[in-house]
Amino acid sequence: MVSEADCLFCKIVAGEIPAKIVHETDRTLAFRDVNPQAPTHVLVVPKDHYPDAAALAAADDGLADDVLKAAHAVAEQEGVAASGYRLVFNTGAEAGQTVPHVHGHVLGGRGLTWPPG
Repeated sequence: MVSEADCLFCKIVAGEIPAKIVHETDRTLAFRDVNPQAPTHVLVVPKDHYPDAAALAAADDGLADDVLKAAHAVAEQEGVAASGYRLVFNTGAEAGQTVPHVHGHVLGGRGLTWPPG
C-alpha cells in the first residue's frame, strides 16, 4: 500500500484511527463521514494514497473504476441507489477538499438541491 505518513485517510486505512467502516474491497475502503451532510454520507477512498481526483485519473490502472463501483455498492447497501444519490469528488482547496487523499462522498437519503454550493 502506498501511503503518506501524516495523511488522515491513510491512517484510517491502516487502522491507526478508528472509523465506522461500511464497505471494503481489496483496493477501497468506505466509512461514515464524521460530519454528515445527509442521512447517508459515506466517504469512499482508494487504499493507496492519491492526493486528489486528478491524480487518481492519471493512475490509469482501473482504480478509479474500482472507487466508482465501491461507491455504487455503498449506495445500494445504504438503500439510496433506487431513489437517487450524489457522488462528489472535491479536488483542490477552492472546491472544498480538506483532506489531501482522494475521496468520493456518497450522499443520499433526502432531496438534494442544485447547485450544491
